[in-house]
Amino acid sequence: MEQQQTMNKMGFVPVPKLLLSMGIPMIVSMALQALYNIVDSYFVSCMKNTAAISNMGDCGTNALTLAFPVQMLMVAIGVGTGVGINAILSRSLGEGDREKASRIAGNSVFLGICMFFVFMIFGFFGVDAYISTQTDDPVIHHMASEYLSICCIFSLGISMYMTYEKLLQATGRTLFSTIAQISGAVVNMVLDPILIFGWFGFPEMSISGAAYATIAGQFVSFILDAVFHYAFNKRDFKTGFRYTLPDGKIIVEIYRVGIPAIIMQALMSFMTYGVNIIFRLVSTSAVTAYGLYYKIQQFVFFAAFGMNNAMIPLIAFNYGKKDQQRVNDSIKYGMIYTLVIMAAGFVLLQVFADNIAGMFAVSAETKELTVLAMRIVTAGYLFVGANIAYQGIFQALDHGVASLILSFLRLIIVALPAAWVFTILPGAEYGVWWAFPIAELAALIYAVLFMKHMEKHQISNLSSAPNTQTVKT
Repeated sequence: MEQQQTMNKMGFVPVPKLLLSMGIPMIVSMALQALYNIVDSYFVSCMKNTAAISNMGDCGTNALTLAFPVQMLMVAIGVGTGVGINAILSRSLGEGDREKASRIAGNSVFLGICMFFVFMIFGFFGVDAYISTQTDDPVIHHMASEYLSICCIFSLGISMYMTYEKLLQATGRTLFSTIAQISGAVVNMVLDPILIFGWFGFPEMSISGAAYATIAGQFVSFILDAVFHYAFNKRDFKTGFRYTLPDGKIIVEIYRVGIPAIIMQALMSFMTYGVNIIFRLVSTSAVTAYGLYYKIQQFVFFAAFGMNNAMIPLIAFNYGKKDQQRVNDSIKYGMIYTLVIMAAGFVLLQVFADNIAGMFAVSAETKELTVLAMRIVTAGYLFVGANIAYQGIFQALDHGVASLILSFLRLIIVALPAAWVFTILPGAEYGVWWAFPIAELAALIYAVLFMKHMEKHQISNLSSAPNTQTVKT
């Protein structure tokens, strides 16, 4: 007798259409996340000077730059754990194992709560020491510590919204996660000027206001994602409380894929921290300019990562089904779409570099260096796009270590030494920016070689025959 199984749309909708339908909401979601990072920096750069501080905008923007690596680390742990959740949950759904999928989802919620407690403790006891490693300016130190402490102590919102967002993405319900992300972004952007400058009767909170606005937006996204998860994901697996009890085997399986992904994502945080220290050898303005450029860059990079997040469950699901054609199509179109995104980003930042940098109320030197960064670093954007796509492909096919090596090459092994070398050469303020495209090119060579190995020894062994399961829509 033929076994019938309800098939998730990832198993039968044409791949080009499906990648766009899943990817566009994720791209919008992540682009909005990047946008409100930029909005934070914009309003902070507009803070008024005081009698004691004549360059408040530069100090505030620099403070956000120093705090940013820890915020990125929060995202790294959440996203990396989510990669593990996404890969094994999508694979379990593809294999038709509803019970295991339920345990994976429940343990994901448990892990999100654990992540919150870790960062809350850091917020109380670790922030001051961390900021001290990057600056000896007392004004910047105070502002950065104040901002980061608030973000860590109240990090339940970001910990849980990333968890529920990944559960929605793993089942292909990316529209709901996008609605939650948009709502949080809007709340954050509306509250930013109100709390920073004290509009509508609120007290003027300066940089603390930016932190509280960020926290409020994260909690809105968390609540909406949770509502959507419990309302709609129950169609694919059970969401009862008993599934949130920790299951050691499930947690190990999540982190077997997730730990390399966490480390890979955390490398962006470590790179930013390292660059802050290295660029400090050039000038304080170079550090501030890097912080501004990085947040501008995220608008493009996060769009590429949005497509990456659509590729991972799609490739993993069809790999679980052993459908070679759909795996190959997912890889092909995912790569094409990612490169298109990065090419568009290259054009945008090259053409509007002066206009974008001019939005921020910082010194002329900082603006000039920000424009320089956009002109030079974007030269490697196609390399970046290919590397981001390969990272997702490697993760989806259970090669987290290969993805990790690729990230080490991009962000640490080549980028940081190259940046340091440029700081001791003439014209350091110009040369340091070339470290980034050089690192991306070096990493791409490794990615192409490993992909050829995977195609020969793994993908080619999948069945090319149509899946025989009966599809119920």
